[in-house]
Amino acid sequence: MTNIQLNVLFKKMQKDDKKEVLMFHILSDELPHADELLKLPGRIAVLKVQDQEGVGAEFVSIQRDDKKTVLKFNVKRDSKKVYELYRFAGNNVKLEIQPSQMSIDEFYETEEEEEEEETSNDQMSMDEIEKQTSETE
Repeated sequence: MTNIQLNVLFKKMQKDDKKEVLMFHILSDELPHADELLKLPGRIAVLKVQDQEGVGAEFVSIQRDDKKTVLKFNVKRDSKKVYELYRFAGNNVKLEIQPSQMSIDEFYETEEEEEEEETSNDQMSMDEIEKQTSETE
């Protein structure tokens, strides 16, 4: 599968608990690369907005009505690359979507591993806190 390049409206970028939700609108009667796009929901893709470095994302859904097609992606919040995208929200942008070989499970496993690595070694666990509290009582 090849890279898909689209001119889209970067409609919004919204924070969720552990991810950013990105929504792009294709404002056209025709959907370029329709066959390829319809195969991607539920898979991981690499998104490039304008000339920014690519960021991994879960392609959540594609919805089409009379006026537009909405592409919805979930991206990990902690990525520095994600924060660089805020300046493009609300503008027409060039979007490149490249299918990834990574599975959704692998995508979210790497997120959990990164969170574990960020935990400081000198941080107390809940068991240690409970033990210390019971000793002082």
